[in-house]
Amino acid sequence: MAGREDPGPSVKDADTYEALRDQGASKEKAARIANAKADPGREDPSSKGGKHPPYEEWTVDDLRDRAAELDVEGRSSMTKDELVEALRSR
Repeated sequence: MAGREDPGPSVKDADTYEALRDQGASKEKAARIANAKADPGREDPSSKGGKHPPYEEWTVDDLRDRAAELDVEGRSSMTKDELVEALRSR
């Protein structure tokens, strides 16, 4: 990681973190994914999948509630598509 800022001790897989940051992921998202991939108890962080249906199947009210939990600014005036995009980029 020559010339790069050290992500700190909380990031378990610095190479994955940097690759995700280079792709435009936020620091929070890159750290979350890098740490999941570094967990030896998980074969593939994305293999299990979530228990919720995809955001496209959620109601606008449910999307706004989730956006509020994540403190997404401007959520009250967003369309469903905008809410889905904002939540996925978190």
